[in-house]
Amino acid sequence: MGAKVLIVDDEAQIRKLLRVTLEAHGFSTLEASTGKDGVLKASMSAPDLVILDLGLPDMDGTDALSQIRSWASMPIIVLTVRDDEAGKVFALDHGADDYITKPFGMSELMARIRVALRHTAHQSDEPIMNIGSLHIDLARRLVQKDGQPVKLTPIEYDLLKVLAMNANRVMTHRQLLKQVWGEQSPDSVSHYLRVYVGHLRKKIEDNPAQPNWIITEPGVGYRLVDPS
Repeated sequence: MGAKVLIVDDEAQIRKLLRVTLEAHGFSTLEASTGKDGVLKASMSAPDLVILDLGLPDMDGTDALSQIRSWASMPIIVLTVRDDEAGKVFALDHGADDYITKPFGMSELMARIRVALRHTAHQSDEPIMNIGSLHIDLARRLVQKDGQPVKLTPIEYDLLKVLAMNANRVMTHRQLLKQVWGEQSPDSVSHYLRVYVGHLRKKIEDNPAQPNWIITEPGVGYRLVDPS
């Protein structure tokens, strides 16, 4: 069997749909219908990925998310009927790797799962990153596109590095501000993020007005798309 996926959802029909689909794609599955049982199985069974519904009967799904993330690093994809930006941002800021809104298509969910597992598999101390035609040398802080050097300011480089190291994952405004400007970055610098993303797009995008690399997640943050 392939990767082990823990499904935490109180709806039996959703769990069955996910179980049948995942197992048809070669995954093995575990199930939990409550947050408490989900946290317990996450701690005892060491799944490779968790699919976590935020609408659980015994606790708020974000509490279960925070508990699992406090000690585990496996990818967590949250399912939510909440289509509000604040709820998505909160989940991402508290440890979710991605989110998908109910009702959802299984093809989209499977794609999100593959991306999350691929990102985990590619995490390493390798000083060279190749994302499509982008070549990032972390040791020398050098960037090339299509073999040509790209001149970046220190902040532009740090922003690209964070996005690249989390390729295909949504990075919230708060996460990017924290990792690029530091723990104590004041709210007053938040508008700089949009400005620097604009600068970065001008340097790496073929058409900055219609970006293919750095995609805006409205009201949430940004995602660097890895085409591989």
